[in-house]
Amino acid sequence: MFWRSVRGMLPHKTARGQLALAALATYEGVPEPYDKQKRLVVPEAIKVVRLRSYRNFTVLGELAKEFGWGYGPLVERLESQRKVKEQAYYSQKKAAIALKKKAEAAADLSKVAPVLSAFGH
Repeated sequence: MFWRSVRGMLPHKTARGQLALAALATYEGVPEPYDKQKRLVVPEAIKVVRLRSYRNFTVLGELAKEFGWGYGPLVERLESQRKVKEQAYYSQKKAAIALKKKAEAAADLSKVAPVLSAFGH
């Protein structure tokens, strides 16, 4: 639905428009390399900052629901499951980082320091 909306805004019958549309990648949910990363908020992209108060707007999910898209509850359930997995992954990641810092602090590098310095480390 989003792809079709963008296609309607582009001159998709020209070569330049086809190249622009080919560069667009749309996903349902969060794609694979980014689903394990911590979410960030970009202050410059917040609706209150970017959108003028007199402009109309809509949310794609509400528009899809009005046109008969029936997978809203499924997406909400899958998103809640993803959030639980994300929290577990992030807590494990923080624990591993803490263990690594503890091991680095406790490590005795006096024996290997001359060898490392010979190699420029």
